[in-house]
Amino acid sequence: MIPAGHGADTNATGMIERQVFTTITTTPVSIPAETWVTTRHAGRLLRLLGVGFGIAVGVGATIGGGILRTPGPVAGYMGTAALTVTVWLLGGLYTLLCSTSIIELAAMLPRAGGWYVYSERAFGKRIGFVVGCCDWTNQTVAVAFLAVALGEFTTELQPALSGHVAGIAIVALGALTLLNVIGLKAGSRTQAVTSLLKALALVALVIGCFTVSTRAGPSPAAPHVAAHTTGLLLGWLLAFQGVVITYDAWYSPMYFAEEDQDPTRDLPRSMVGTVVSCVGIFLLINVALIHTLGMDELQHSKVPAAEASFLVFGHYGRQIILVISIITVISSINATLLTAPRVLYGIARDRLLPSRLTAVNQGGTPVWSLLLCAVVGVALILSGTLETLIAIGSVIVVAVYVSGFASQMVLRWREPQLARPYKSWGYPWSTLCVLVASLGFLTAAVIGDLRHSLFTVILVVASYLASRITVRKSHKALVSQVG
Repeated sequence: MIPAGHGADTNATGMIERQVFTTITTTPVSIPAETWVTTRHAGRLLRLLGVGFGIAVGVGATIGGGILRTPGPVAGYMGTAALTVTVWLLGGLYTLLCSTSIIELAAMLPRAGGWYVYSERAFGKRIGFVVGCCDWTNQTVAVAFLAVALGEFTTELQPALSGHVAGIAIVALGALTLLNVIGLKAGSRTQAVTSLLKALALVALVIGCFTVSTRAGPSPAAPHVAAHTTGLLLGWLLAFQGVVITYDAWYSPMYFAEEDQDPTRDLPRSMVGTVVSCVGIFLLINVALIHTLGMDELQHSKVPAAEASFLVFGHYGRQIILVISIITVISSINATLLTAPRVLYGIARDRLLPSRLTAVNQGGTPVWSLLLCAVVGVALILSGTLETLIAIGSVIVVAVYVSGFASQMVLRWREPQLARPYKSWGYPWSTLCVLVASLGFLTAAVIGDLRHSLFTVILVVASYLASRITVRKSHKALVSQVG
């Protein structure tokens, strides 16, 4: 797809025509790309970013609270240290294969909007709108959930604030929103600093586990019994699913393709750099936890990082892990506040949402999109339904994955002439592999949680019905403008 808007792809020159299919007839209407994207409020996204920011936002979004909790259940399913480390490594390799497919799409279609851009190009505006709505919903729920987690960590660190979790969450969300309203530079610098602090804090915990702790896990020859009594195949599936969810958000750099100074060069480095960094940190944390707690204790631990911190740092261990958790969550909130507005911006620029959401301030922030994300986030914090929404989101995120991999295969087949500055490794087998795996995860998620899966279906259907109205209005506006 030709990137649209004033901050469009610099490789596109002259008047480029785009085929727009109406919702009523199959007759294509040829409309110039510049006409297609013109809106009353449209603004320019600034090309300020590079590899450093891409890795910072990727690591910031990916390394969240999950890695502080997930190692326990995963170890419980695997039963041995070797298998536990193996499943984390395999999860990293799977994520790397996923990234190579999405890099191809992002470098080929360097537009703001994320998953929406690829599904819209491959399957049309209706499906694109549904995917974009699901993506944005999932990210907004994550912002609210992370803000509440920040409030909980803060009250545990300072008991005097007990009873004010929601207030702290709203204040923190508001402060980070205002910081990003200032502009892209302020938001990106905050992301770089918090991501670095997060990585250093986790590495410090790992070093502490190996240098301060006097307790080591049992010898490699000691037998272990998996804490979860599941079959071998099911145990591997559940463990792998937990690992993949922990790696989620590795794709965050793609949302900023339009703001990257050289997306063809920088996106592959940013996304691969993100995955490799996260794989390294996750493996180190798991090895450190196994060394400090031992497999028997790790398998039954709900928050193994907290227990390891207590063993390593003694009385101050609890405070240290809470500080690490707070830094981790702040970084993740800021990363999501950077990505979510770009989804709305991309959809609105294609006339599928109100044009005001395309407004960009002088600092390069889609300000109305950002404020909408913040307002919805506050409403979700106050709603008391976050646990339910997170359960729904765990189904949505896998469905969004599927849309991306399917889009790549459709575009390879239907539009082989598109310039592809980067081609995914081992195509089509690599993409088929991750597509089948993602479909398997989606099926398992649906079967494992039918109640929340039903709510997900309702969201998808509602988004599709809304898309019929928005696409129709978009077409009428375009025909009127061209006429």
